[in-house]
Amino acid sequence: MTSLHENDRSVLIDLAEKAMLERGLRSEYPADVLAELATIQGPAAGSRDALYDLRDLAWCSIDNDDSRDLDQLTVAEVLPRDRVKIYVAIADVDELVEHGRAVDGHAQHNTTTIYTAAKIFPMLPEKLSTDLTSLNPQEERSAVVVEMVVGPDGSLEDSSIYRALVINHAKLAYADVAAWLTGQEAMPEAVLANNGLADNLRAQEGAARRMRLLRRSLGALDLETIEGRAVFDGDTVVDLRIDERNRAKDIIEDLMIAANGVTARYLAGRGFPSIRRVVRTPRRWGRIVDIAEGYGFDLSRSPDSRALQRFLEKVAATHPVRFPDISLAIVKLLGSGEYVATGPGEKAPGHFGLALKDYTHSTAPNRRYTDLVTQRLLKAALAGEAPPYDEAELDALAAHCTKQEDIVTKVERQIGKSAAALLLDSRVGEEFDAIVSGAAPKGTWVRLLTLPVEGRLTEGFEGLDVGDRTEVRLISLDVERGFIDFEAVPKQGRGMVLV
Repeated sequence: MTSLHENDRSVLIDLAEKAMLERGLRSEYPADVLAELATIQGPAAGSRDALYDLRDLAWCSIDNDDSRDLDQLTVAEVLPRDRVKIYVAIADVDELVEHGRAVDGHAQHNTTTIYTAAKIFPMLPEKLSTDLTSLNPQEERSAVVVEMVVGPDGSLEDSSIYRALVINHAKLAYADVAAWLTGQEAMPEAVLANNGLADNLRAQEGAARRMRLLRRSLGALDLETIEGRAVFDGDTVVDLRIDERNRAKDIIEDLMIAANGVTARYLAGRGFPSIRRVVRTPRRWGRIVDIAEGYGFDLSRSPDSRALQRFLEKVAATHPVRFPDISLAIVKLLGSGEYVATGPGEKAPGHFGLALKDYTHSTAPNRRYTDLVTQRLLKAALAGEAPPYDEAELDALAAHCTKQEDIVTKVERQIGKSAAALLLDSRVGEEFDAIVSGAAPKGTWVRLLTLPVEGRLTEGFEGLDVGDRTEVRLISLDVERGFIDFEAVPKQGRGMVLV
C-alpha cells in the first residue's frame, strides 16, 4: 500500500521539528554548541596514560543495523567451575563533553536522543556521538569498564569498575546475530573474521540467560510488546515494521541491566549520591488482578511481582499469539518509570518491573543525559575526588530528565502516529480487531491487532478498560496532529482478551 502524499519523509521531518519546538525541545544545535564543537578534535593528550590496556580483548558491539552511536562493547571470559566473567565497556563521553559548557548544556536541555519516524535528532552532535565518543570498529577509545563474575546460577559473585583503553573488533547487528544463534542464517562475516568470537558470543549469551532466569525467579517481569517502525520506499511510507525481540537483543539487555545494578551499588558503596531509574508499585494493580482472573489466575490484592511473572509465564505458554497484547496492557497498567536522586545511605524506591532495588542508567551516555551524569559521578569516585554534583543539583536533574523524557515520548509517539496516518489514508471506514491500550478520564485508546497502530476510541468506549478486546472502525485521520480516531463496532465476543 502506498501513501497519497508525494513526500512523506519531508512531511514527517517538518512535523517532528514543529512538535519539538512547540514542546520546548531543540531540533538544531545553537551557535555556541557549534563553536565549541569546532574546537574538539580528539581526546586530550596524556589523558589515557593511567588507563588499563584492554585493547586486545575480543570486544564487539551488538546494536541495531543502522546504529552509528555505539555506547557499549561486551566480551566474556570463561572461568573454572562454570563461571563467566563479563566485561561491559561504556564509551567515555565525559572525556570530550565538558561539564557545564555549551555541548553539555544542549544535552542537558533535551536530555536524550529523539527517535522520530523519518529523522533522528541526536542528543550530541554526530561529530561526537557517531565518531569521537562512539566505540567505532578498529578505533582506540577510552571507556568505563564494568567487570562482573557470573556464577552457574546467574548470581553475581564479584564485580569491579575501572577505566581502560578498548578497541571494538567487530561491529555486529542484532538481526544477524540472532539469526545465526537460532540457526536461521550463517555466521555473520564479522564473527567469522575474529577467531574465537563465536564461542565468546555463546558464552555471553549463556551468562546473560542465567542472570535473566535468576531475575525472573525473583520477580522480574518478562514482557514482550509490539512497536511499529515506519518503513520507507524512497520518501514514501509503505509499511509499519514490528521491532521484534530476539536472542541478540536479550544478551545486551541482560548484560546492561546487570551493569546498571553494579554501577548503582558502586556509587552507594563509595558514599556518592546518584540518579536512580525507578518504577514504583503499580497504581492500577487492581486492573492487573482483573486481567489475570480472566485467565483463571489468582493474584493477591497486594502488588507481587513474582506472582505477576508466574502469570505472564502461563500466558506466554498457553496464548503465545496474544502474549504481546497482554504485555502491552500490563505495561500500561504498571505506569511510567522516572528518575529519582538518591543521597548517600538513602534507599531508592526500586524498579518493580526488574525486581531490583538498586538500578541506574549508565550504559548509553551518547544517547541519555542521565547516563552522562552517572559517568561523571563514577569517574570522580574512581579518582577519589568529590562528587561533581551536589544532592540539590541531582534532585533538579532527576526531575528535569523525567519531565523531558515524557515530552520526548509524546513527540515520538505523535510522529509515529502521523506516519501511521499517512499509511492508512485510503483505509478510512475499514474495521479492525483491537485491544484497549489506555483508559482514563481524558480518553480511551486502542491498538490494532493486525497493524502496530494506536489511536483514540472516540465513540463506543463506555465500559471498556485496558486489556479488553473490541472491534473498531477507522473514522478519521489527521496527519499533522498525529490523530487516528476509531469508533467501536458492537459485536458478539467483545470483552476481555482470552484467546
